[in-house]
Amino acid sequence: MKIIRSKGDLRTLRRSWIFKGERVAVVPTMGALHAGHLSLVEVARQHADRVIVTIFVNPKQFNNPDDLDRYPRTEEQDAEKLAPYAVDALYVPTPDQIYPDGFATNVHVAGLTEDLEGAHRPGHFDGVATVVAKLFLQTRADVACFGEKDYQQMLLVRRLSEDLDIETEVLGCPTIREKDGLAMSSRNVRLSAQDRAIAPALKTELDRAATAIRRGADKRVVLNSAKAQIERAGFDTVEYLELRDAADLSPVMALDRPARLLVAATLGGVRLIDNIPV
Repeated sequence: MKIIRSKGDLRTLRRSWIFKGERVAVVPTMGALHAGHLSLVEVARQHADRVIVTIFVNPKQFNNPDDLDRYPRTEEQDAEKLAPYAVDALYVPTPDQIYPDGFATNVHVAGLTEDLEGAHRPGHFDGVATVVAKLFLQTRADVACFGEKDYQQMLLVRRLSEDLDIETEVLGCPTIREKDGLAMSSRNVRLSAQDRAIAPALKTELDRAATAIRRGADKRVVLNSAKAQIERAGFDTVEYLELRDAADLSPVMALDRPARLLVAATLGGVRLIDNIPV
């Protein structure tokens, strides 16, 4: 696995693959890799001859400077985790390779970014869209793998690629969970032992709510009850728990099309998100 830090070196390597007619996949990450990330690498390998994993802790998608400072930087351990997966290149760009002096462009995807995560994290999705556009153009990947745990982000990236005619197909990959149901996330390591024991209640209540909605129960009653149960389990607060259209995240009044239950809640000061199909 080659470790690359400049876009020039990346392009040189990428050109050699293009010359051979090889298909390339990219898995964009911010590092602190866990089994969820590694599952994306496995999917990428199934869809391409060459696989690039990127690690870049993107300052533009953090609303809170403290969160940016606390985000784990574990490049050496991440490289060790990737070693068994036949990754061809680990792209770890320095900040100037993404945001050089004078950088003045901001990518905004309208509609999908104003609600849910967008409402609670102003500017976050602009940061995501900007860095993903840069990484897609730098890697020129044929396919990119994103986890469905960040469902709104996945839809945003897919819309970005389609709208800007970027020839990178965006694949949504299933959420990887711990044995107790908690969605894997780099944030989970910040949970205390007590809070870690409480955290699976998020998935438990999503499942109960989805079952009730499928059986025809009143959506508002079900969601209000689920919010109360999550807080009763020990969560600090539920920021949102919504039933939305699976394709565009518009509000769903009746279960007459594929839908998604999405939740964000805070536990011990750690913000957790999750979602499931309905």
